[in-house]
Amino acid sequence: LGLCTYASPVERDALETATYRFRLFREQPTSGFARLAQQGLQSAISPNERLQGLFHPWTSYFVVPLFAVANAGIALNGDVLAHAARSPITLGVVLAYVAGKPIGILATSRLVQRASRSRLLPPVGVGGVLGGGASAGIGFTVSLLIATLAFDGAELQDAKIGILGSAVGSALVTWAVFRVIDRLPKRARVRALFGTLEPLEDLMEPVTPGWDHIRGRSDAPVTLVEYGDLECPYCGQAEQAVRDLLSQSHDVRYVWRHLPLRDVHPQAQRAAEATEAAAEQGRFWQMRDLLLARQDALAHEDLVRYAGELGLDVPRFVEDLDRHVGAARIAADVESAAASGVLGTPTFFVNGRRHHGAYDLQALLTAVKEARARLLSVGVEAPAA
Repeated sequence: LGLCTYASPVERDALETATYRFRLFREQPTSGFARLAQQGLQSAISPNERLQGLFHPWTSYFVVPLFAVANAGIALNGDVLAHAARSPITLGVVLAYVAGKPIGILATSRLVQRASRSRLLPPVGVGGVLGGGASAGIGFTVSLLIATLAFDGAELQDAKIGILGSAVGSALVTWAVFRVIDRLPKRARVRALFGTLEPLEDLMEPVTPGWDHIRGRSDAPVTLVEYGDLECPYCGQAEQAVRDLLSQSHDVRYVWRHLPLRDVHPQAQRAAEATEAAAEQGRFWQMRDLLLARQDALAHEDLVRYAGELGLDVPRFVEDLDRHVGAARIAADVESAAASGVLGTPTFFVNGRRHHGAYDLQALLTAVKEARARLLSVGVEAPAA
């Protein structure tokens, strides 16, 4: 059943349908429209994700603990622990998990690297592989099941104590590995965690100077790409964080790409075209900044008034706006967003890797810091902010 439950990215049409049904409910909050809105939201998510959301609380907080309790079934006291400490079964289980897991995973990683002549490398450093291998010894559910098939009586009790003890021991070893790594010099620490492999990029369309709208040093080692909607209130909220980031980090260049969500922001497409019409006169950033600051006034007459405020050739601006001179450029940005799996705004990429989570100043600073660390791990010097 699990193999038959497919996963798929969210489709734009499904999002637009969900948005339309929610707007119906917003205008008329009846139970019928509430049911339609709920169905629209569920249909936008793949069956795999829906089932994960449905079963996760039951599996994590009920099934797994119940399984562990039902399969452990041992009474811990001094005599039992003393016997287990001398049992070759207990000691063998602990040794296999606490030492065997990290050694086996690290050795296998090295073997694959050698066999492939370094064409296949782990996406993390040796410290990351070792720490991840140590944490692999924490799992106990399947181990308890196998133990019940392999042993019985006192031997089964010794095996179960070894399994539970391994979970504690592996957790301590994992902590110790990363504690040691944390005390290494900066360059060695970065290499141990990130390795030397170039990370895979989520951004399908690379930044192209001369085509993309870029703010900051063109040769900056860290690139922040935002797909944004000029009418989106969240893009307006993120703007201050982006400005603060650029003022504090001089080794970051910022790229704006258009993603007007026309189903929810009716003025977004025209606003984006206004920035491209202003770009024809060398005033892209001035118009973009102004529109983000005045998101509640993006009608045609407002855009024309802003062109006058910025000292543009207004007749030429109006002609370019009416001719939709920027529509093809905006469509290209929307197409590149779809290729990178971007459906909402704002969406950020830091050196080609998608930024997940909050987009306040601290979150963006952390993402930039991690990008610098990855550059350092592959031998690229990134100047300090």
